[in-house]
Amino acid sequence: MKIIECVPNVSEGRDQQKIDAIAEKISRTPGVKLLDVCVDRDHHRSVFTFIGLPEDVVRAALTALTGALDGIDMREHRGVHPRIGAVDVVPFVPLKGAVMNDAVEAAHRFGYAFGEKNGVPVYFYGEAALIPRRRELPDIRRGGYEGLKARMEDPQWKPDAGPAAFHPKSGATAVGARQPLIAFNVNLKTDDLGAAREIARKVRFSSGGLRHVKAIGVPLKSRNIVQVSMNLTNFRETSVCAVFDAVKEEASKRGVAILESELVGLIPEAALEGVSADDLRLSDFREECIIETHLP
Repeated sequence: MKIIECVPNVSEGRDQQKIDAIAEKISRTPGVKLLDVCVDRDHHRSVFTFIGLPEDVVRAALTALTGALDGIDMREHRGVHPRIGAVDVVPFVPLKGAVMNDAVEAAHRFGYAFGEKNGVPVYFYGEAALIPRRRELPDIRRGGYEGLKARMEDPQWKPDAGPAAFHPKSGATAVGARQPLIAFNVNLKTDDLGAAREIARKVRFSSGGLRHVKAIGVPLKSRNIVQVSMNLTNFRETSVCAVFDAVKEEASKRGVAILESELVGLIPEAALEGVSADDLRLSDFREECIIETHLP
């Protein structure tokens, strides 16, 4: 049995009715199990995690995310997280019994069908990338939704699927295949956005920091604090503990304390070997946050 995971990120984090409608469509798909829904008002973003056989996961994604487009207008969307579209990013991840090629095939099936059905431009990234310069998600997202129309006028940024035309309401969608990553945020006891951005610059690999770490500093205005928001793309080479310690050290240099950390979605069991949730100051952590607890 091949089990894959899908973790779509949708540009809606404030209207619970819309979020619940997406979750319900996923849950109602036979053969699919919805594991987690993470909602963030400041990021104005929701992340859904579900698993199943590849064909069932693709079907659930098509149904739920096509429905999501109806209720989101990117012309009115404002949030602190980078994004290019209403259905911003849809990664497929191989889990039990599956290999990367299974995730790539699922990504391509979904991406071509989603783009054609909804008239939304689609870019393939990660292991599903058709063009080498599109492997990295930040490269696709550069300029955000606001810069998407101008960028699409460049022949080098013609979409991989869907129409080669800007969609004002829905933007574009990045569809990829990747290994499990850890979406890990550290909240700071300060409203100093400059400090958060500087800490993010120090820890992210592209600025000379830790390998396999992507990081940005963002404000959480609803809580009057700031956050270092990160993706850890290879936790075996750069552990979540090493990342937390690096953020803590950089924060301490600036006289800033750590309030808490949080996961967006789930975490592989191996990523917590030798470290506890308390060590990482993880808020709202429970056993169900571990991916393996949901596998058949």
